[in-house]
Amino acid sequence: MTHGRVNPNFRLEDQGIEGLGTVYYNLREPALVQEALSRGEGTLGCGGAFLVTTGAFTGRSPKDKHVVKTDSVAETIWWDNNAEMSPEGFDTLYADMVDHMKGRDYFVQDLVGGADPANSIDVRIVTELAWHGLFIRHMLRRPDTEAIDEFNADFTVINCPSFKADPKRHGCRSETVIALNFDRKLILIANTEYAGENKKSVFTLLNYLLPEKNIMPMHCSANHAPGNPVDTAVFFGLSGTGKTTLSADPGRVLIGDDEHGWSDRGTFNFEGGCYAKTINLRREAEPEIYDTTSKFGTVIENMVFDPETFELDFDDDSLTANMRCAYPLDYISNASPTGLGGHPKNIVMLTCDAFGVLPPIARLTPAQAMYHFLSGFTAKVAGTERGVTEPQPTFSTCFGAPFMPRRPEVYGSLLREKIAKHGATCWLVNTGWTGGAYGEGQRMPIKATRALLTAALQGALADVEYRKDPNFGFEVPVAVDGVPEVLLDPRRTWHDKAAYDAQAAKLVQMFADNFEQYVPFIDDDVKAVAIG
Repeated sequence: MTHGRVNPNFRLEDQGIEGLGTVYYNLREPALVQEALSRGEGTLGCGGAFLVTTGAFTGRSPKDKHVVKTDSVAETIWWDNNAEMSPEGFDTLYADMVDHMKGRDYFVQDLVGGADPANSIDVRIVTELAWHGLFIRHMLRRPDTEAIDEFNADFTVINCPSFKADPKRHGCRSETVIALNFDRKLILIANTEYAGENKKSVFTLLNYLLPEKNIMPMHCSANHAPGNPVDTAVFFGLSGTGKTTLSADPGRVLIGDDEHGWSDRGTFNFEGGCYAKTINLRREAEPEIYDTTSKFGTVIENMVFDPETFELDFDDDSLTANMRCAYPLDYISNASPTGLGGHPKNIVMLTCDAFGVLPPIARLTPAQAMYHFLSGFTAKVAGTERGVTEPQPTFSTCFGAPFMPRRPEVYGSLLREKIAKHGATCWLVNTGWTGGAYGEGQRMPIKATRALLTAALQGALADVEYRKDPNFGFEVPVAVDGVPEVLLDPRRTWHDKAAYDAQAAKLVQMFADNFEQYVPFIDDDVKAVAIG
């Protein structure tokens, strides 16, 4: 039995998936919420938000992600970062999963990855949980109703949380698996209810496919000046660096908060929604994101709430610190309706330096930009994990290593080429600590960070005086209106200058040690940055 709207020539049966229970095609948000509630998948919250917990998995499982090693991809996948699976293991996994699915109800969403029609892919998402269908309907882009009648997917994702993989039988690491088969144009996800696996699987697909078209896929947020898409800025950054917060500037138009492409036509959002962290979220700081948590259909993932009032607790991380909300982009009033921007005029690389060494802003040469892009630095702080007693560096290449199927230098070279061609100005912005490392210094004032970013994006830093940083060699402005001068020179903010020098030398060495893996694959000018 089927419900909903679907291309009559592209049903699951046409893909060889038969014997299921009821299949619900392309249900809209109210129907998906109704189905999810009737199946006991979650709770209706204030304003019609859908409240759900994801059980044992409250985040991604990067170690359980596999790429099927076929002849067509064997030479292009970054195997050090992507576990391989044999074609035979995948075929067995697929057969076992489809057999498990028989007699069960499933939800199908036919969606689009990419706002630029010339460079998008059509993706069919098959989910066992109705709320996963709601989630991915928010996160990807929704085709016009009439387009569904002729929809044929480029790739299909099947997500079956109730199925457990067999490592010996299927050639995977555990009972949880995310397996990408580029030849069969299939992605299989099993034994995890964490919804983020759905969207990140599509991001990984685009990260592999787009470089072949000379398009740079980016784990970044993006915005542009009002009425002027040519004035586009992109913000790279790992979790906790302020990527979502700083791009959601009410004075600019939000293109997207997480995943974009940079083609010869400009910047385009991969997604149709946002997946924002909600821990410690406050209306005063981020009013529009806060307000989405009580809008109809917003998926509230792993948040504690009052059982009587359904009021959300933004501070209780007893389920996970990775609590999130997923909502369509049009829930943000200043969001772009097209998801398109121009070529980035400014590229901002965000880092949260808990060592207290990096300045709040620095201007990068193209070679320095590639160095810091490949490094992808941020830091864990003492007290966040057992055994962490001092700041620890985290290097995630391209600011998104888990989603990179190709070698990092592929993306680094693309970025450098596009910076050179389109004249983008690159900035490194530290939202971390000043006046000392974590535990001694203070967090960089958000007011100062915003003032520096505004000055950079408006061109006010083009002609100011700069000094050369003695540790990393990049340029740091000497003075910026509205920002205390002392903040611009981290060494001056430390009471013990010798302690700063020692900490700086330590961090420089950490960068150098991490970067050794890329040296055989990069040009001489980037090597010069690495060597110093």
